[in-house]
Amino acid sequence: MNSVFDVHKTSREILLKVLDNHSLEQLNKIPEGFSNNLIWNIAHCISAQQSLVYKLSGVPSKVSEEFIAKYRKGTKPEGNVSQAEADEIRTLLLATFHQAEKDYSDKIFLNYTEYITSMGFTLRNVEEALSFNNYHEGIHTGIIMSIRKFV
Repeated sequence: MNSVFDVHKTSREILLKVLDNHSLEQLNKIPEGFSNNLIWNIAHCISAQQSLVYKLSGVPSKVSEEFIAKYRKGTKPEGNVSQAEADEIRTLLLATFHQAEKDYSDKIFLNYTEYITSMGFTLRNVEEALSFNNYHEGIHTGIIMSIRKFV
């Protein structure tokens, strides 16, 4: 599982660089032809990881239910994110990665509710969820790279 966490860490470091190298105005801008912005995509990665890994394992998530609901699949930005919320997202990016890695090594993910993703993948256990999460974050990293060109 080390390689899965290596990929996850690299993904989160890329998202962190995007966060750190754009102004709040740029993070909040929704370019023409897009339905969301940089900050939504970054926060969505956190929300999705918490749902895929923690909630489906029956383990309490490490972020608030409000956060997960605000950035879950099917949502879009509802106004601009404040600097305080951007700072929270920045902290959560690495904190949720490190916590998932620790919790996996501590073997707290004992059960898993089978889930079919919108891409048609069936997740049967936490290992499959962690692998799929990397794929999912890769998709959103690609979207982020496209949005970056327009902000």
